[in-house]
Amino acid sequence: MTSENDNSCWYLLIFAIAAHILVFFLSPAKSYEAMNLFFKIIASIAPSLLLVFIFMALMNYYVKPKDLAKYMGKNSGAMGWVIAIVAGVLSTGPIYLWYPLLNDLQKQGVKSGLLAAFLYNRAVKIPLVPLMAFYFGFAYVFILSITMVAVSVFQGLATEKIMEAIK
Repeated sequence: MTSENDNSCWYLLIFAIAAHILVFFLSPAKSYEAMNLFFKIIASIAPSLLLVFIFMALMNYYVKPKDLAKYMGKNSGAMGWVIAIVAGVLSTGPIYLWYPLLNDLQKQGVKSGLLAAFLYNRAVKIPLVPLMAFYFGFAYVFILSITMVAVSVFQGLATEKIMEAIK
């Protein structure tokens, strides 16, 4: 079962290949320059990406999201925040697939603020960190990531207060 969105990836690949072939015939030197840059970028980020994917696979295998619910209840304290932040950073896949699980966790007593922090930290994408560092530098990526994690706590606390006020 494939959707139209699945096919769009193939269309993009075919377009990219066709564009490269066209550039090759119009300017072979530019074509070789582009290919060399592409392979240079791949070679520089491949080791980091490999480590990230291994780490993510191990986390997905050993840490089950439903097991986290018992550590993220009303009296979870700092450990609940740490789990929400780390789980948000490590989570993968489309966000809409997380909604039913997050709803179940909320029904099991997970605080709204922790769910907000989880969702906020999904923006920190570990597989993209090496590529981002390549383009923007490690210092920028480090500061941006730390800022996003810190702000997620404030957003979570604000969400908790607002949810308490409307109940």
